[in-house]
Amino acid sequence: MPRPQKKRSVHRPPLFADFKPCGVRARDLEVVPLALDELEAIRLADYEGLDHADAAEQMEISRSTFSRLVERARQKVARFLIEGQRLQVEGGEVHFQGNLIRCSACGNSFQIPFDSKLTGCPDCGSSELMDLAGGHGHGRCCGRHHRRQRR
Repeated sequence: MPRPQKKRSVHRPPLFADFKPCGVRARDLEVVPLALDELEAIRLADYEGLDHADAAEQMEISRSTFSRLVERARQKVARFLIEGQRLQVEGGEVHFQGNLIRCSACGNSFQIPFDSKLTGCPDCGSSELMDLAGGHGHGRCCGRHHRRQRR
């Protein structure tokens, strides 16, 4: 029986989680699922330009695990781009380091720590706020995990 998978540390929830080619209905496309930890691996390696050892340290996993993760993620993104499929970011064993909030009224997005209480958008004052970590089923568990890590 395999060892249980360790939760990976992810910087924040994604601002966008569903991608598709223009001009094609989403329901007509095959879905390529990209896990949250796979998206984080691409962010760290390809967007931030970190080497695998530094990126693995940020995600609290081994370098070899990170290398396998980023390779799997790149294959999925390539399939999405080449075959014109639908890419959905979802799931995975993760803890977010911080939260991302999006205002439905003005479209503003901003980061906040998990222990912060927010009642309105800092730009427009609206209370129509979307908790993006909560949208991925996270929040309290992530805050507790990272508070324990700092001790």
